[in-house]
This record gives sequence, C-alpha cells and structure tokens, in this order.
Amino acid sequence: MKRIAFAAGLVLVAAALAGVLRPEGASAVDPVPATDSVTVTGTGVVTAVPDRAQISAGVESRATTARAALQANAAAMEKVIDALKARGGTDVTTQTVSLSTAFDEQGGPNGFVASNVASAETSLSGAGALIDAAVAAGANTIYGPSLSRSDADALYDQALEKAVADAKDRAALLAKAAGRELGRVTAIVESGSAPVPFAAKEGMARDAATPVVSGPQDTTASVSVTYELR
Repeated sequence: MKRIAFAAGLVLVAAALAGVLRPEGASAVDPVPATDSVTVTGTGVVTAVPDRAQISAGVESRATTARAALQANAAAMEKVIDALKARGGTDVTTQTVSLSTAFDEQGGPNGFVASNVASAETSLSGAGALIDAAVAAGANTIYGPSLSRSDADALYDQALEKAVADAKDRAALLAKAAGRELGRVTAIVESGSAPVPFAAKEGMARDAATPVVSGPQDTTASVSVTYELR
C-alpha cells in the first residue's frame, strides 16, 4: 500500500511540473491587454429658410339634431376641401371629425355641434392664398401654418456629417491634451433629432391677403463616437 501511495504522489508532482513548464499550460496564458479609448459627442447644425407650409382648415356647424349638424357640416366641408385643391393645396387629408352636444350659457343641452378639419400642403409663397381660399369657401377654423423644408432629409444628412466631424475634432483635442493620438473608430451612435419648429409671429393672419413669412430654421444632428487611443 505504501508503494502505491508513493507512485501516485510522483504522478501528481509530474503533472504539476508539466503544467508549469509547457507553454500551453494554464500559467502560460497572458491577460488580454486593455485598450484605452475616448468617447465624445459631436453636434452639427444646418440652417435654411422653410419653403413648404401646411395649414389646417375646418368647419364647425351647429344644429338642433345630431343628423342635421353632420349634414350641414358635410356640405360645408366639401366646399372647403374643393377650394384647398383648386388653390394648389396638395396631400389634402382629413385630420379630425367630431360630433358633440352643445350647451347654453346655463350649462343645459342646446343642440349639437359637428366639426371637420382637413390639412393641405403648399409652397411658402402660396400659404396665405390657401388660407384665404379656405375661409372664402366657408372655413371657420384655421390652424397653422406649420413650416418645413422640402429637402429635409438632405439637410439632416449634412448636419450628420458636421456632427461626425465635430466629434473627431473634440476627440483629437482631448487626445492631444493627454499626450496621445487618435486610433480607429470603434463605435458610432446616432442621436435622434429634428428641425427646430417655427413659431408663427403674432398678427400673422389678417382679414385680407394673409401674409405668411418665415425666418431661418435649424436642422440639428448629434452623434456619440468612440476612438481608440495610441
């Protein structure tokens, strides 16, 4: 029994030595070196004057019965929609249709009110005339205009390119300050963004020849970029 135990001990010692001496042994595996990196956020802005306008025009009708209110509203709204199309409005789309009980000053029921609102797009220069045409056809509610660019996607792409360039400049500045150099890009994350909405100025809509003007509109893009450091 002593000889068997002694032999087993020699086998264990030999196996341990083999694991230490052989290059492929567990102790020969080197840890993976960590890579230094820097992550920065870049922003790009492109400014342009809107060239498109969207307006919403509708009719609100009142009657003693729900059926009468809807019928009157349908007849009036058909004229408004025809006027929008005739004046060059595109993408004419119904936005809302509603029917509700009307109330008098004392809070009691007083018939019904039906409402229908449609939107239409046009050029910035034609927005005022489109509003006037809708009102002349019977519209008694007007919303907008909402101004935009017809080449919004192209403007965003330009802003995105500027954002990536801005991120690279920022990363290079940080690397230089740390006595390092930029390596390859390891990650880019795009942040969602949109054009800054245009706010209509007070007094924009008037009784005749409704003026619609616009100032510059910013399209902004933002990205987060990670660079290796050398």
